[in-house]
Amino acid sequence: MSSDLVILERKGGVSILTLNRPDDMNAISSALMNRLTECFRSLQDDDETRVAIVTGAGRAFCAGMDLKELSSGGDESTGGKIGNPVAEAIADFEGPIIAAVNGYAVTAGFELALACDLIIASTEAKFADTHAQVGMLPGWGLSQRLPRIIGMPRAMELSLTGNKLTARQADEWGLVNRVVEPDELMPTCLALANDMLSCQPDALRGCKRLMVEGSGMPLAEALAYETREAKAWADQVTATAIGKRRGVVQTRNRAQ
Repeated sequence: MSSDLVILERKGGVSILTLNRPDDMNAISSALMNRLTECFRSLQDDDETRVAIVTGAGRAFCAGMDLKELSSGGDESTGGKIGNPVAEAIADFEGPIIAAVNGYAVTAGFELALACDLIIASTEAKFADTHAQVGMLPGWGLSQRLPRIIGMPRAMELSLTGNKLTARQADEWGLVNRVVEPDELMPTCLALANDMLSCQPDALRGCKRLMVEGSGMPLAEALAYETREAKAWADQVTATAIGKRRGVVQTRNRAQ
């Protein structure tokens, strides 16, 4: 196993980022946070990478912030990680991001999974929000994203108790896209990523942008926004380009 805190592996148009502190359940130290930020910034500047997959080495996806570091009394034990650069770097990546949750996704690790666009969970995955147990408040988006995905009562149950949510429950509650056996986790994520690569690159990013931006608007405003964006897009698409894509789509549909 590499000594790098984040292993970045490129497979064509897909890049896999593996948090690599397995002995510490991939807890987010300042060094790991900085390295993850660097990786996402490098992907944003990489024209070849169109889809990213985030996972963890060992038996955890990410066990949250490094509490040993936070409780050390040193420079890294302050609240400076709130609104941190890694959250911004993830948000700035324009392509789809898939969380391959292989084990525990706790607190900041839960927030990291929620910051991705899709969550594929191993049967070994467990989710928990222990912010209130530790004596902290979420600062990477959990308090806003989680209720929008699973509903306010269920989000309240998780955040106000710190109780664990199994992969099966997460599937039933609509938190994850699907649950697969551990040895099928990465193949499933790579298959989804390759399906995404079959899309026209600019349209792939554009569709993600429409959904992300529109999700923060009232429905009427979001529909008007979609219409404006779609019209502007259609005005610059040529008949020749549509003809080329038609053949690609037909070939793919016949193969499915």
